[in-house]
Amino acid sequence: MSMPRALAFVIKEFKEIIPPTLFFGIGFSLIYLTTQLILDDYLVRLANFMVVIGAALVVGKSVLLANALPISRRFEGAPLIQPVLFKTTLFFLVVFVVRFLEKLVEYWLGGGTVSGIPDYVARHFTWHRFAAIQIWIFVLFLIYTSVAELNAVLGEGELLRMIFTRRSSDPRPSRR
Repeated sequence: MSMPRALAFVIKEFKEIIPPTLFFGIGFSLIYLTTQLILDDYLVRLANFMVVIGAALVVGKSVLLANALPISRRFEGAPLIQPVLFKTTLFFLVVFVVRFLEKLVEYWLGGGTVSGIPDYVARHFTWHRFAAIQIWIFVLFLIYTSVAELNAVLGEGELLRMIFTRRSSDPRPSRR
């Protein structure tokens, strides 16, 4: 791969990772902030914003990975609800697997053994916290995929134009 093609590829990938990373960075920051506000009554500190941003990067990369799978285009042309729900579920499952494997890698790096995985998962894994985060990830993916699919149907950039440009003063649609 020549240098200009490699640079073009990196730029393309960077442009694709910005929207999901930014969206999930904001979403995770709001979740972190509200959780911390509740925990402050108990003088408990949660992780810091760097962990939140790291999680957003993992999810952003997971979106790119899931979008690259041929199965992600399964419902193209179907009513909008089908690709939204399908991609939300697909992205959710990819992030679930990535997050679960990340916890297992942490366990192994901490001196864990393969034979100790069942015990670790059953007794030491924080399932309530993991499930709460996964629920929020599902909700955020539902919002993200709804907006992304709507943008794709309307045409790239049309949704942003509709949201951020001034409308005419006539509320009725024009007929030509």
